[in-house]
Amino acid sequence: MKYIGTPDYQHGTRPRLGVLLVNLGTPEAAETGPVRRYLAEFLSDPRIIELPRWLWLTLLHLVILRIRPPRSAKAYQEVWSEETGSPLLDISRKQKAALGKELEARYGDDVVVALGMRYGNPSIESALAELREADVRRLVVLPMYPQYSGTTTASVFDEVTSCLQRTRWIPELRFINQFSDEPAYIEALAASVRESWEQHGRGELLVTSYHGIPKRYLLNGDPYHCLCHKTTRQLAEALGLGPDKYRVVFQSRVGREEWLRPYCDETMKQLPGEGITSIDIISPAFSADCLETIEEISGENHEYFVESGGKRFQYISCLNDRADHIRFLADLVSRHAQGWPETDTQRNREHEQKERDATAQRAQTLIDAA
Repeated sequence: MKYIGTPDYQHGTRPRLGVLLVNLGTPEAAETGPVRRYLAEFLSDPRIIELPRWLWLTLLHLVILRIRPPRSAKAYQEVWSEETGSPLLDISRKQKAALGKELEARYGDDVVVALGMRYGNPSIESALAELREADVRRLVVLPMYPQYSGTTTASVFDEVTSCLQRTRWIPELRFINQFSDEPAYIEALAASVRESWEQHGRGELLVTSYHGIPKRYLLNGDPYHCLCHKTTRQLAEALGLGPDKYRVVFQSRVGREEWLRPYCDETMKQLPGEGITSIDIISPAFSADCLETIEEISGENHEYFVESGGKRFQYISCLNDRADHIRFLADLVSRHAQGWPETDTQRNREHEQKERDATAQRAQTLIDAA
């Protein structure tokens, strides 16, 4: 194996703390070709589809990648912007910039934030290279999935560690598995709901919609389903809602296998028949608005609800780059980086520079003698 070195490394260089933000990813354009390449990478991940590889890859390349890309490209065109492109990538960049600014205000330029996508670009590999070039020796990985799942968070871990296996000098590593029950995260969600109620009025029911996974994954030990219900319960408690005033649903299922229930689309069609014609809906599994929230929830499922007799459908945006969301993320990173020198506000930087200079001199002496 050829190992990746540390470019232009000099002994005595100031080490820095890196934060790697990771989200799912997006095609490079809302066209069939780029969407096919993106789906091929995404759906080839064994964490996503737990079937025998020979069977699944045969179906993927002979059937799915011939049928699905044109349909998906059309859906991406519904949300694509001529100025900023993918909404997920645009919002993720804003989150990166805002988090970097917040951490810089706390710790100066000792902390560097990079953005990587699990599938597509910017890749996790390119983000790690960016951090390596910034002399990052300690790294906090923050997958932007509030609720842990093997299909998401664990897949990020796989890719990060796979890339680091090819790195000569790996950084110290801390990995944030989930943050769905963090009080400040719940409060930010609650604040977004309250603001929507103040601006648009309040519906009869608050619906929390989460991305689905096959039910088989739950039965095999994935905690995602339980974490989703816990997030909703805590959100309802923060808002003072009784059990009859909120509901959990799951969206985005594909294929014939049973997924987590109740399904969002079926629920949207059923609610008016139950006498519920005014709802607010939020997607707490997504940290940034994307195809699944803009096109699927605010678009497709909105239509199902209205066509079935619903009168009022209010989608509440993801937390995106809200100030309270960014402050929470900065607090989360700070807590996970506790004990590392970059987050010590009482550091003696002048003394550290003298120590680095002395280290560089000793190292050069050793190199010359080698």
